[in-house]
Amino acid sequence: MRFDTRLIHAGQPADALTGAVNAPIYLSSTFRQSAPNQNKGFVYSRTANPTRSVLEAALASIESGRAGLAFSSGLGALVTLLEAFPTGSRIVSIDDLYGGTWRLFEHHRRQFGVRVEYIDMRDTSKIAEALKEPADLVYVESPTNPLLKLVDLGAVSRLGHAAGAVVAVDNTFATPVGQRPIERGADIVLHSTTKYLGGHSDIIGGALILKEKRAATRYAWLQNAVGAVPSPFDSFLVLRGIHTLGIRMRAHEAGARAVAEVLSHSRKVKRVLYPGLSSHPQHALARRQMDCYGGIVSVELPGGLPNARRFLKRLKVFTLAESLGGVESLVDHPATMTHASVPRAEREAHGVTDGLLRLSCGIEDPADLADDVRSALGGM
Repeated sequence: MRFDTRLIHAGQPADALTGAVNAPIYLSSTFRQSAPNQNKGFVYSRTANPTRSVLEAALASIESGRAGLAFSSGLGALVTLLEAFPTGSRIVSIDDLYGGTWRLFEHHRRQFGVRVEYIDMRDTSKIAEALKEPADLVYVESPTNPLLKLVDLGAVSRLGHAAGAVVAVDNTFATPVGQRPIERGADIVLHSTTKYLGGHSDIIGGALILKEKRAATRYAWLQNAVGAVPSPFDSFLVLRGIHTLGIRMRAHEAGARAVAEVLSHSRKVKRVLYPGLSSHPQHALARRQMDCYGGIVSVELPGGLPNARRFLKRLKVFTLAESLGGVESLVDHPATMTHASVPRAEREAHGVTDGLLRLSCGIEDPADLADDVRSALGGM
């Protein structure tokens, strides 16, 4: 099956009982057993639920994994991932991360004696240097949030495995339409399904997709033990979103490209970050490993927060809000919103300044998005 066909059909057979073409929403928390420990594969919905099972099969298919696991949030998925790494584990992470991930690493895992080291993974030699010492987990975002840095997924997977590490990639920004990290050697893919996979800003969810069945068994045990699972209704909504993921991502990309072009030609802009622009410092890598450049554009305005506020106030189509990946266009001010938990000195050292904005381009007409940004710049 070609990819867009898999989005609709893979792991999603018609319901065996009724023939329903969409997975029914099984709201039951428990299931009848014909005798003790004799059942139809479902006992209690924290452990497994028929609607969630269809979603998990679909997730595995679209990310080229052997198994998928769904969670109640992206951070719920990450917490469960980290439960496999005990006291004394060493994590090597990219230095530009979603603020919630950084918060979890710094304020939660360190108290359990987990070491976390941050490096700029754009430079493969820095990855190799960091992995001269054995590691347990290499954690990657590509593109990163919010600076849209890219990592050579094949190279980091080879180096991570040579150091004895599990390689996990947060693929939320790119989605499997843009890249499939397991095909490039990664062991685990993480998603906030709240974003592009759900696609409509109406659910909170997360996912882990595993390359190997053995790891899947371990993480399924942890999923049940930790218990951060999605409701059947949220599972259904993510499935619905996956059906249109291919066509939506192409629309997101068209909008992002139009916005990036307007911003890149404005003298009122300090820098524009979008992997699809030839001016992006890693555009060549993006062309090699991405099939779609995504819908996120980050822009830095001169003048810091006051100028950013003027720009934000003039936007009409873009809505100031946290999150991303929905059909509507959103704009985020990372320093005071999604990355506020990161200390100012550390934020700014990595380039997350008070003038930085992250635009999530929806599926509105690209010309309207471009006009909105152009008009906002005109008032500065």
